[in-house]
Amino acid sequence: MIHPSYVELMKVVNHDVAIGEEPVVNSRYSIVIAASKRARQIIGGADPVRQDSNQKKPLSVAVEELYHGDVKILSDEEEREPDM
Repeated sequence: MIHPSYVELMKVVNHDVAIGEEPVVNSRYSIVIAASKRARQIIGGADPVRQDSNQKKPLSVAVEELYHGDVKILSDEEEREPDM
């Protein structure tokens, strides 16, 4: 069994969304894409946020980071906005 489940992970990622707003992640596909992008960043040399992730596979680390809120999924609009 996968832990955390897709449903649990989606709840954690969308916990800050106010009623009436569009959720950050609205399908299993979206959460899988987000986790795989983060795993590719880790494979490419990005440092994992969690210190206890030395012996774990990149995808497991990415899922844990999403579940614990260590990384944030940006919407397309947020990704295009310049940092101020």
